[in-house]
Amino acid sequence: MKYLHTMIRVKDLDASMRFYCDLLGLKEVRRFDSEKGRFSLIFLAAPDDYDMAVSKQTPTIELTYNWDAEEYSGGRNFGHLAFAVDDIYASCQKLMDGGVTISRPPRDGHMAFVRSPDLISIELLQRGEALSPQEPWLSMTNTGEW
Repeated sequence: MKYLHTMIRVKDLDASMRFYCDLLGLKEVRRFDSEKGRFSLIFLAAPDDYDMAVSKQTPTIELTYNWDAEEYSGGRNFGHLAFAVDDIYASCQKLMDGGVTISRPPRDGHMAFVRSPDLISIELLQRGEALSPQEPWLSMTNTGEW
């Protein structure tokens, strides 16, 4: 068995691409637009997985955008996506600077949660050992659901 991808339905493709690529740092691997089916599939990979995603088409996140308006409920019932990051504080700061709420701040220097524009929980884990706890993260409280 081999992991291929995780599919997430998105309502606003521009907002989702800004979140996943510009703020979270994923890279677009490939895209498929279906005029007949009226949908787009955009496959994204973490920078460390990009070369393998291009050559083997895995591991990726598939954003599915239906051109006709649809309502999606839940979001939280999906669970979450998890990414290892080189500096959890810098990653959270970049997301905050981009207008993203840090739902569970990295008070422990190890783990944080944010939510995508479609309310998908994203877990960020410090690669390797946890960083030393520091402000302002140490004093931040949880916000909303994660």
